[in-house]
Amino acid sequence: MVTIGNLQLPDFPLLLAPMEDVSDPPFRAVCKDNGADLMYTEFISSEGLIRDAIKSRRKLDIFDYERPVGIQIFGGDEESLSLAAKIVDVTNPDLLDINFGCPVKKVAMKGAGAGVLKDIDLMVRLTDAVVKSTKLPVTVKTRLGWDDNTRNIEEVAERLQDVGIKALAIHGRTRTQMYKGEADWTLIGKVKNNPRINIPIFGNGDIDSPEKAVEYQNRYGVDGIMIGRAAIGYPWIFNEIKHFAETGTHLAPPTVEERVAVCKKHLHKSVEWKGPVVGIFEMRRHYANYLKGLPNIKEFRGKLVTLTTEAEINEVLDAVTSYYTGFEFPKTEIELINYHEKCPID
Repeated sequence: MVTIGNLQLPDFPLLLAPMEDVSDPPFRAVCKDNGADLMYTEFISSEGLIRDAIKSRRKLDIFDYERPVGIQIFGGDEESLSLAAKIVDVTNPDLLDINFGCPVKKVAMKGAGAGVLKDIDLMVRLTDAVVKSTKLPVTVKTRLGWDDNTRNIEEVAERLQDVGIKALAIHGRTRTQMYKGEADWTLIGKVKNNPRINIPIFGNGDIDSPEKAVEYQNRYGVDGIMIGRAAIGYPWIFNEIKHFAETGTHLAPPTVEERVAVCKKHLHKSVEWKGPVVGIFEMRRHYANYLKGLPNIKEFRGKLVTLTTEAEINEVLDAVTSYYTGFEFPKTEIELINYHEKCPID
């Protein structure tokens, strides 16, 4: 068992990464159904929570069916993070996570997210302030360093452990890399195999197949894997990895019926949580991902992104099921969605 404070997870857990504008409750619901062992909210601004900003407060919504779940906050000020931690405490998640990994300019250039990687002493002070302000287990998500000249994750891991974090998730890129190039897991492995480290270490970055997940588990010895972009439009990735790890064989790709059923549930949860207008509008970004691989899908997709009621959308999704009944999806690598800076994920 992997333990984070008092929270017990399965051996080699699979985590859903916190992704801004993606890992909201509707998306988390379908990932939970399909094997995610631990999930995180979208990242929440500490300043926004203190100001009582509606968007920030709404991100605190968690539900019993998705537990265990962690709430992730970010900021660059000790007092603000400390106050935000106290607010999070009241919502009673299973853990509190600090984001020191978001690379986008509007976060990093304000001294938060990956911007804190420029000042490790500040990172330690911020983390210490959060640990002392909450009864929850505190974890951290970060990157290898700011750039290739400051890949200081080994020092970071030791110092954050010393101030009390209970687990560390590491994305295998620097801030300057953003999401370009391949994630380098070598330093993640060094952190895990450091004899001073006794907290769980989770690896993150470019896991897009069951084979790669198992290979990286064996090669780098990490305690679990955090999956982000590969789960967008394909929440089946979690159960596929588990099945391959246990049997060495692949699950068949989800059928058209299975894809449509999950898409419908995602839509319903989105409308239920966000309301019909926002819920339907924000769901439009997901249809192409759920239906990827279907030939001549453009006409159906065009309808899905223009309709304005759940019933109408479900009718089109039913039509997709009927039209493509019996279609067999080829077993292909999962495409990692390339989000731009206005839709950041980490």
